[in-house]
Amino acid sequence: MNLEVESAGRGHDLVLLHSLLAERSSFDLVKPELAKSFRVHLVSLPGYGASVSKNESTIEDYADRVADLLAKANFSKPTLVGNGFGGFIAVALAIRYGAKLGALIAAPALAAFPAEAKAPFRVLAEKVRAGGMAAVLDAAIARMLPPAFAAAHPETVAERKRALAAADPASFARACGALAELDFRPHVKDISCKTLVLAGTLDQTTPASLARELAAGIPGAQFRELPGCGHCPQLEQPAQFARAISEFLTDARNRVLT
Repeated sequence: MNLEVESAGRGHDLVLLHSLLAERSSFDLVKPELAKSFRVHLVSLPGYGASVSKNESTIEDYADRVADLLAKANFSKPTLVGNGFGGFIAVALAIRYGAKLGALIAAPALAAFPAEAKAPFRVLAEKVRAGGMAAVLDAAIARMLPPAFAAAHPETVAERKRALAAADPASFARACGALAELDFRPHVKDISCKTLVLAGTLDQTTPASLARELAAGIPGAQFRELPGCGHCPQLEQPAQFARAISEFLTDARNRVLT
């Protein structure tokens, strides 16, 4: 079964892949602005929305599902924008299918998680297997949103909990395992797409220092930080997030034409 997609706007195809801790509606605040300049496609990854899982167990499995979607949609050199889990899938796509892509925006992603950062994914997987999505909602919010932002925006916290509660627990657990096991370090040097790695300075899930290392390993990649932002810039700083995407793609297009 195909992945569920919501599309808006006209222009160059911009494919947005959501975080493990969210789902496609997390991009709703940036969709209208991006749709002014691009044909925006919000994808529900396997286990979210109406996208049925095929028991994916690796990030490469998820990348293959998205690659199949892109091929069937006949997009011409789309740009991928991935947040967190979606960012890792976007990186895997750039490694495996880079010649078919226009640009990569990992917002954020890492080449690999340090050993100590893998344990929380395994804990999340165990909790969700035992108690369903309800058992991990508080932990997800703590990883997704900085404490000050969460305290100031209780409506966002409630909305995010409602949205994540609808995810498939088995798929969520498998995705946690895939994140714990990924290692792109031998392959990022082979990414040929124009690349931006975008990270929030307050992100404790995919720290900016490690996101910077990913950018350093990709030939010609740019790195940009969003001050005072955590793991989901599309929720915390939607205007700045949309602007960073548009500025990068405008600059990349101009460099190709000159």
